[in-house]
Amino acid sequence: MGRNVDAPLTAPARGAATASPHSQASSGDPSPSTTHVVLIPSYNPGRLGIETVAAARAHWNPVWVVIDGSTDGSAEALIAMAERDPGLRVLRLSDNRGKGAAVLHGARCARAEGFTHALTMDSDGQHPAQCIGAFMAASMARPEALILGEPRFDADAPRLRVRGRRISNWWANVETLGAGIGDSLFGFRVYPLAALIEVMGRGRWMRRFDFDPEVAVRLSWQGIALQNLTAPVRYLRPEQGGVSHFHYGRDNVLLTWMHARLAWGTLWRLPGLLRRRFADRSRRL
Repeated sequence: MGRNVDAPLTAPARGAATASPHSQASSGDPSPSTTHVVLIPSYNPGRLGIETVAAARAHWNPVWVVIDGSTDGSAEALIAMAERDPGLRVLRLSDNRGKGAAVLHGARCARAEGFTHALTMDSDGQHPAQCIGAFMAASMARPEALILGEPRFDADAPRLRVRGRRISNWWANVETLGAGIGDSLFGFRVYPLAALIEVMGRGRWMRRFDFDPEVAVRLSWQGIALQNLTAPVRYLRPEQGGVSHFHYGRDNVLLTWMHARLAWGTLWRLPGLLRRRFADRSRRL
C-alpha cells in the first residue's frame, strides 16, 4: 500500500458543527460529528467486519476502524472500503496487541483530531448498530458520563457465557461499592476520551480481554458518572459467519487475576469510595 504502519489510511470527514443524533440516524448519508466518533477495534472478523462497519456507517459519521494485526484479508477489504468513503477511517496496527490496546490507539488518534467521545463496538456483528444514535444522544446529554450498554440476550446466546458474565458483574459491583455497572463485559459503550486515555495510560493492564471490565471499574473509581442503556446482543453461529476469539481457559485466568488486583485496589481506596457513595446518596435524598 505504500503507507506507514499505525498511520491513518484515510482522512475522516469533519464538519463545521456537531451533527445531532437525529440527523445521523435519519439520513442516508449522515452529516459528520466533530465530537463523537464510532471506534471499532477489529481482529480477524471475517466477512462480518465489512457488514458491521457498513451498518455503523449507516447510523453514524465518522466511523474509525483499528485493524489489530488481522491476517484474514479483512484489513485489505476495509481499507478499500475507506478509500471510497470519506466518513470512514482505517488505522492499522502491524501485530495483534489486544482489544484494549487497539481501542487506546484509536482513542489517542481521535483525541488528537479533536474528538471528545468515542462509542466502541466489536467488529463481529454482535453489537447493535441501530442503537448508535440513542447512545450518542445520551452521551451528548451527559458528556461527563460513561454510557454503558446493558445487553439483552436472544435465545441463541450460549448459556455458559451468559451465566459466566454474572460472576464478573458481581465482582465489578463489589469493587465499585455498587456504583451501577450494569454489565462489565459488554463493549458497546460511549467513553469520554480524556478520562479513558488517562486511566489506561497509568498502567500496562486493560490491553486485552480484561479491557472492558477493568476500565469500567477504574473510571468509576475516578468518579466518572455511569449511565446504563439496554441494547440487544446477538451471538452468531459459525455457519452465520460468527467468529469468537474468546478462550475459556486463558481469558478466565486473565479475568480472575484482574478481579484479584481490583479487589485489592478496592481495599486501599475504601475510605474514599465510601465517602463518595455517601455523598451520592445524600444528593439523591
